[in-house]
Amino acid sequence: QVQLVESGGGLVQAGDSLRLSCAASGRTFSSYAMGWFRQAPGKEREFVAAIRVSGTTYYADSVKGRFTISRENAKNTVYLQMNSLKPEDTAVYYCAADLDRIYRGSDYFTRVGEYDYWGQGTQVTVSS
Repeated sequence: QVQLVESGGGLVQAGDSLRLSCAASGRTFSSYAMGWFRQAPGKEREFVAAIRVSGTTYYADSVKGRFTISRENAKNTVYLQMNSLKPEDTAVYYCAADLDRIYRGSDYFTRVGEYDYWGQGTQVTVSS
């Protein structure tokens, strides 16, 4: 069982930066691939970024070059550094975890349904 708690959301202006954190419980954090997803009002939850045990990262095209995902296994924490924020980045951001397997391809980690554990979400609002 893994419990995830996100923090760091808030209200910012376009062009500003935010760093989200996701703290995970349990002693096997280093065995899990971690993902960030977001959900805007009236829209489906969508993939933002993911990081595997190996450190390999994946990004949605909409955030590539602006967002950076990283992990700190010693602190059981994954981060999402968000720069050059846009109003369309406004959403609830969720952290997710799934056991990593070497044979899984990049597409696997972009799919909402593949992750076993989810946090409660943190609101990010970007004003224009």
